[in-house]
Amino acid sequence: MVYKLAHYVNRNSEIIPKEIIEKPPSAELKPNQKDQDTLPPYDILDQILHYYVDEDYSMKDILNLNLEPEIVKWVIQAVNRNEYKRRQAAPGLKVTTKAFGIGRRMPIAAKYEA
Repeated sequence: MVYKLAHYVNRNSEIIPKEIIEKPPSAELKPNQKDQDTLPPYDILDQILHYYVDEDYSMKDILNLNLEPEIVKWVIQAVNRNEYKRRQAAPGLKVTTKAFGIGRRMPIAAKYEA
């Protein structure tokens, strides 16, 4: 989604430098760290997150989509494990059908299994 937005912004002229768009994504927590070192490829990650967050699919439903089971389980567990961070974050813009604000309510005090 970020790449689509960047290309949209640059549709008539280069406002966001090409080097920025092509730079490998990174949280930059460590030197030379890249997101792909610890995360699945974005096309797979985005697909899992779309179904889990936006469409409210269960893990079982997502596993039926012929995605790699270990990756699906890891992503869903990571989302659930980090739910408390979302609660601590400042409100953000809603850019999808389900925002990580009032659009998604998940328990954070008790263990939750997808």
